[in-house]
Amino acid sequence: MHLINQQFSVTYEFSVCFTRDTFAPENMALHDLIAAAGNTTHKVQPVIDSQVLADHPELIDAIALYGDIHGDTIAFEEPFIVRGGEICKNDPTEVDEFLRLTQERKICRHSFVLVIGGGSVIDAMGYAAAIAHRGIRLIRMPTTVLGQNDAGVGVKNAINYRNRKNYVGTFAPPYAVLNDFDFLHSLAPRDQRAGIAEAVKVSLIRDGEFFAWLENHCAQLARFEDAAVEHMIIRCAELHVRHIGTGGDPFERGSARPLDFGHWSAHRLEEISHIQFPQDELRHGEAVAIGIALDSHYSHQMGFIDEATLTRIISTLRGIGFSLYHPALEQLNISQALAGFREHLGGALCITMLTGAGSAKEVSEIDEAVMAQCVQRLRSYK
Repeated sequence: MHLINQQFSVTYEFSVCFTRDTFAPENMALHDLIAAAGNTTHKVQPVIDSQVLADHPELIDAIALYGDIHGDTIAFEEPFIVRGGEICKNDPTEVDEFLRLTQERKICRHSFVLVIGGGSVIDAMGYAAAIAHRGIRLIRMPTTVLGQNDAGVGVKNAINYRNRKNYVGTFAPPYAVLNDFDFLHSLAPRDQRAGIAEAVKVSLIRDGEFFAWLENHCAQLARFEDAAVEHMIIRCAELHVRHIGTGGDPFERGSARPLDFGHWSAHRLEEISHIQFPQDELRHGEAVAIGIALDSHYSHQMGFIDEATLTRIISTLRGIGFSLYHPALEQLNISQALAGFREHLGGALCITMLTGAGSAKEVSEIDEAVMAQCVQRLRSYK
């Protein structure tokens, strides 16, 4: 037998920029990000979420004007408009059309794709950009709280398949992330609130001081006050990218997924609500808030955290405005949900549980009888 062992490493680096009014001619953030790729004119394919465009009808003209003024660096193609929401992840139409456009317009690996939209559009078009030419440089411009503080600053892209959320996807870091706070003002209250769940999540597993800040500012966050929301987004994004960069497993080859705290049930609750309660479908962040509450109760029941910590967590979630009950809880099959999450992890069950407000540990077994009691406790919040 002859054996060759291959080993090499690849360094990834990308910027997460926070700004306002990105396409104002005097705002150089986008220009400078693209210019850093080389002193030439770069072809850029804008992709715009249809829901964002409906709220910001001036966007196409603003992009065109920005391209005219900064034509030494940026050559915009005609924007591609994508259906917003989960439909673009469930229906392959948009991905197929994107691939056709990249062929037709000769978008290559030295070009850029600028995706402006909510989390679903960022996910689906990030996946499309990752598979075209084995990877076109992607600039994400998330327009939701969840996108700006969590999903948009990560390294994952995906679409859904046969009612399985994010079943088909890639690990592909973006070229850059450009967070424009102005987009948040057009969001519905539910969508503004939903993204805050990820900040609660990352604070509970990584930063007790940040959790205390969220706890003390939950009223301001519930009112969506700019200063509080922007601080929350920036700190949450910092913790998220720090974990990816220093956690030792950026592409999730192991079983430990601390950033998925609360998600084993949240994913299943989302699926149930989509199928069984389409008129009351859970936003991802709403499901995560329920999942955080559920696993916090379990952490308390197992003696990992004290009652005072549990009370703080539940009070903070409710103070921000989350409902911790949804009819999907009545349909939650704990065994099936855990089995699905185990498959998602690659075969070994590894669930993050709290040991304090800012610390966590991984467990390989769940006492389903105790977890059922915790589900029942959430039902009492109805």
